[in-house]
Amino acid sequence: MGYIKELREAIRKLHGAEATHVESVPVKETFQGKTVWEGVVEVFDLRGHPKATRAYAWAHDTDDPKQPRRHVTVLHIEPVTSPVLAVRAAIVQEHRERGKES
Repeated sequence: MGYIKELREAIRKLHGAEATHVESVPVKETFQGKTVWEGVVEVFDLRGHPKATRAYAWAHDTDDPKQPRRHVTVLHIEPVTSPVLAVRAAIVQEHRERGKES
């Protein structure tokens, strides 16, 4: 399965909407002068979602053999209105989840 198709499938499963790929946007997020995330965010238009008309998605490999690849999807709902803000929201969410595990 191709990368875009893989992300479309993740959006469908997670958000119950059909996704059409719009563009690929390179994003580099820094914090205190250090790169905390760098990659390409895929932008999708959504059909069938009650609140969002767009979603941002990407995937990355993990060290978990049970789930070797993690898909990240973020809906275009205020305050998340761009690929950069989607990355920031995902970083904050991941940080919160790590805090709960400690």
